[in-house]
Amino acid sequence: MPTHITIMGAGGKMGCRILDNIKDNPDYDIACVEVGEAGLQNLAERGLGATPQEGALATTDVVVLALPDRLIGKLCPSIVPAMKPGAMVVSLDPAAAYADVIPLRDELAYFICHPCHPPLFQLEETREAQVDWFGGVAAKQSVVCALFQGSDEDYQRGEDLAAEMFKPILRMHRITVEQMAILEPAIVETTTASLILACRQAMEAGIEMGIPKQAAEDFVLGHLRVELAIIFGVAGFPFSDGAQLAVEQAQTKLLRDDWKEQITNLENIRQSVKRITASL
Repeated sequence: MPTHITIMGAGGKMGCRILDNIKDNPDYDIACVEVGEAGLQNLAERGLGATPQEGALATTDVVVLALPDRLIGKLCPSIVPAMKPGAMVVSLDPAAAYADVIPLRDELAYFICHPCHPPLFQLEETREAQVDWFGGVAAKQSVVCALFQGSDEDYQRGEDLAAEMFKPILRMHRITVEQMAILEPAIVETTTASLILACRQAMEAGIEMGIPKQAAEDFVLGHLRVELAIIFGVAGFPFSDGAQLAVEQAQTKLLRDDWKEQITNLENIRQSVKRITASL
């Protein structure tokens, strides 16, 4: 018998990415819960319609929360109680679980997964793979998974579904919910995205000083690629002595001495995810 899967927010960005990968899989019987006009149109373009939430949840084996973080805490109190014993809640981000905004029932399993996105230095053969920025279309990507509540059997069925939702797959990683929250938001958003934004802002400052825009973009993006390859040990050669000296001198000007302690402080991370999941 096929597994009954209900996707909450099926017509949104995440919902559609997942649907495109699993809607034709004969092992799944999919119900799409969607109320937004744009989401309903997205479903119609895929030849799908929406199912009322109450009817979908009563018989489902798995509920996938393809919802914005800020809505999960608001909507889950009407979702979780309606699920049958033995069913599984799948969250696509650690924030809601780590912020304790998902209601827990002993009779349910809770699984969390998040795509790593195609790696920067993965050599892809096709143009389609090269421009698959998010993953789940043509470029291979890895996925991190965590069991929030349940058995090893529950973990395995969650991982199997995650591999289908985010295929083609490079690697599947089992970690904890806390480790996933350290990765996101602390490392890839709070730290990495902020520093990359600073790179963009520095480039724009140079453009304001008279550097032609295209010249600045070509120079910065080219150097960004090689610098990332050096720092992550992919290039096979080090920075020049002059570049290394510039980095060492700039670190004390650009970053606070305690920045790593602040970023990886678990209480700071918990407060960050609470803000992310707060309903507006």
